[in-house]
Amino acid sequence: MSTAICWMRRDLRLHDHAALFHALSNHESVQLVFCFDPHILNKLSDKSDLRVSFILQSLQDIEAEVIKKGASLKVLFGLPEDEIVSFAQSLKAQAVYCNRDYEPYAKKRDSLVEKKLKNVGIEFFQYKDSVVFEKTEVLNGSGAVYKVFTPYKNKWLEKLAAQDNHLPDFKISLKNLREFKNPESVLSVDWHAKIGFTPTHPLLAGGTHEAMKRLKKFMPAMPQYAEARNIPALDGTSNLSPYIRHGCLSVRDMVRAGLSQKNEGATVWLSEVVWRDFYHMILDTHPYVEKESFKRDYDKIQWLGKKEWFEAWCEGRTGFPLVDAAMRCLNQTGLMHNRLRMVTASFLCKTLLIDWRWGEKYFAEKLLDFDLAANNGGWQWSSSTGCDAQPYFRIFNPYSQSEKFDSEGIFIREFIPELSHLSATDIHCPPPLLAPDYYAPIVSYEKMRGEALKMYSVIKN
Repeated sequence: MSTAICWMRRDLRLHDHAALFHALSNHESVQLVFCFDPHILNKLSDKSDLRVSFILQSLQDIEAEVIKKGASLKVLFGLPEDEIVSFAQSLKAQAVYCNRDYEPYAKKRDSLVEKKLKNVGIEFFQYKDSVVFEKTEVLNGSGAVYKVFTPYKNKWLEKLAAQDNHLPDFKISLKNLREFKNPESVLSVDWHAKIGFTPTHPLLAGGTHEAMKRLKKFMPAMPQYAEARNIPALDGTSNLSPYIRHGCLSVRDMVRAGLSQKNEGATVWLSEVVWRDFYHMILDTHPYVEKESFKRDYDKIQWLGKKEWFEAWCEGRTGFPLVDAAMRCLNQTGLMHNRLRMVTASFLCKTLLIDWRWGEKYFAEKLLDFDLAANNGGWQWSSSTGCDAQPYFRIFNPYSQSEKFDSEGIFIREFIPELSHLSATDIHCPPPLLAPDYYAPIVSYEKMRGEALKMYSVIKN
């Protein structure tokens, strides 16, 4: 009997799954596998990290489905180049299938796994799955990758339209999934303890069933998305980003949702999908951005901020209400509204004059939807060091951003209760006498704006 492994990573679903489709199409028996990688887990300093529970919930969702087919999901713990190869050999598998991952570590890991599998006579197949267009599929007129988003988006949409907006839909039949006796099922064993973590309860529960419910709920609100997505106090976003990051939904699910409506909200929604592809393309083709500025000259900047300012930013005690509310929300829930990501990032880099890499690392530790490509791209955009970033002299004013996007102070009140008694006017810049339990601003915005312009002026733009 022809046997294969489908190695699941950031694609935790059983529908519209490229690698699983091809494995099931080419083999009589397929075993699903997930491997907890200590190289990744060891970077998580908080042993109650919300993402571990979200992933385990997603795996439990999968296991509950495949059990109905008399099959199972095998979970491993250890270096993939050892565990995947060893398990494939134990099953006498002919091949291992997976979907491509574009992060630098993942590419090195997969290359090593492929080499070791080849050494023992097992084939290794990878497929495009987490993006619509990858690598060099969207090129400019000179045959080079784009470095500016808008022309990239236009070409991306043009390519999609040339396919009559047709996306592959990998129809999955689970009848060939392997029946495998699994004494360490994620439904019966405390995998948190096995890998050294503590169970948590993410605000957004993991799994495809939960993701589909959220997508269905969001569809009637999509027409208002263009405006509502900027207001953190409104439930105007889909809250689907963790599900996309971990693959509980496919990127094609998202595109189909956007194409199903003809309104401004759907257009903006689809544009967000294109941004995601753009940042993955940049990381894949310019892997140095993981640690360096895309615009290399910007690594010459001498960041002038203080460590104590960074600590105040992390803990939500800068004295700037919208910034502090956003950071407290992140720390408590692992979530942050996209508008607030821009506000807090601009504030750290251009008001506190702190290296974008510090903020990027902190977000990487806290975000439930952390994705290296998107996180790196967003931080480099906000700090003006990246690909098609905002110009260095565009500096978000935290007070005006607060007045515009949280005009009644609803979001601020939710996360800064010590300001809940203030009026909608005072809450954005609290008078000290009216807010004795809140922090005084750690810096002057106006003064630091001038310092930021001087700091950036050493770079030729």
